[in-house]
Amino acid sequence: MAVAGEPGPGRGEAPFSPSVLGTREHWDAAYERELQTFQDIGDTGEIWFGEESMVRLIRWMEKRKIPLDSSVLDIGTGNGVLLVELAKSGYTNLTGIDYSPSAILLSKQVKEKEGMSNIKFRVEDFLAPSAELSGFQICIDKGTFDAISLNPENAVGKRKQYVRSLCSVLKPEGFFLITSCNWTKEELLNEFREGFEVLEELPTPKFCFGGRIGNSVTALVFQRKKVGPCILDKLD
Repeated sequence: MAVAGEPGPGRGEAPFSPSVLGTREHWDAAYERELQTFQDIGDTGEIWFGEESMVRLIRWMEKRKIPLDSSVLDIGTGNGVLLVELAKSGYTNLTGIDYSPSAILLSKQVKEKEGMSNIKFRVEDFLAPSAELSGFQICIDKGTFDAISLNPENAVGKRKQYVRSLCSVLKPEGFFLITSCNWTKEELLNEFREGFEVLEELPTPKFCFGGRIGNSVTALVFQRKKVGPCILDKLD
């Protein structure tokens, strides 16, 4: 939870307590349950950060007049609902990845139910992306960086690898849209300072507690700088 003017938990080398939410085993089990539920009753499962988070991202893309054929990567796609909504809005070059096979199976079944055959889903670990995963004009993250930050094993190193991966899959001057409930704006600016510049902060619901105003969610738009491969070396 990000509170205005107050340092958040993302400071230092060990900003978060390790959690099962940062493990592949947790997400495999979670999506196995969601897949079974979808097959039983047709419920697609949880939408991370709610429907308003999807509307927020789609409105930004429409406001910026992002071409409908722009290549879009959803990092940690889960049930794939975000890409289904983008497809309904007219976007045609959509790819979703997740390291959980059950999540990808679920997302494929959801897209088939919705009749959106042009969305591509594949099992990929974003921290070790395949060579085919490159050249995207838009990358979207709703909660995946948060989960990585909770990994019990070398979360700091995994966050750095995340930035390396982002540099490798996103085109220069491409856009990165991130939604987080663990990181403040200032902390995200620090995490992505190498190779990216922030364009704008998207409005999210505010709350007031003890006379202080803050946001429970942070949503930022970054743009990859015009830089060469050397940016990856700086992160070692």
